[in-house]
Amino acid sequence: MVVDTEFRRFTEHGTSVARSHSWIDDGLGLRYGSTRAEWVSTELSGHLRGRRAWDTKPEVAALRRAVHRLGLRFRLQRKVAVRCTADFVLPRYNVAVFVDGCFWHGCPVHGPKTFRGPNAPLWGAKIRTNKERDRRNTAMAEAAGWAVVRVWECEIRADVGRAVLSVARQCDQTREPVSAPPPVRGSRPTRP
Repeated sequence: MVVDTEFRRFTEHGTSVARSHSWIDDGLGLRYGSTRAEWVSTELSGHLRGRRAWDTKPEVAALRRAVHRLGLRFRLQRKVAVRCTADFVLPRYNVAVFVDGCFWHGCPVHGPKTFRGPNAPLWGAKIRTNKERDRRNTAMAEAAGWAVVRVWECEIRADVGRAVLSVARQCDQTREPVSAPPPVRGSRPTRP
């Protein structure tokens, strides 16, 4: 049961401001809370605790190794815009790569279509919020001058070669013509 209360607070100018707060009666007495729905812990939810946010198996074991084998060098977990961190970036080509997990980012093929259980509406809202954040991050990264490549986890598992080709193609498209090859690392420039 939720009990809404209102109290008035006087400001320094003598005017009153009404504030509304929610108190929740959970059978153990009244406690301050919000009217937002809260997550319910279930037996099946235990496997979701402690999930990694980066260095996940598809990202590390397959895609990053394949990109490295092509000779493309990258940096991990770099911020490409405000509140937008790519899984890895190829700074030489201004390419940001995001690896989206099928469950968490709502893959149209493998993502969950419906949710069951006490947290069903919360899961639906979470996946929608993740999709909105993905669109926002892509737009912000592109506005900051990055070319964005988004790869689904299932694409990597199905054919890592095709996934790495999408990264390589983007690097080729953004590559600027170079007049002279870059100096070899560790060598000294020659004198004329």
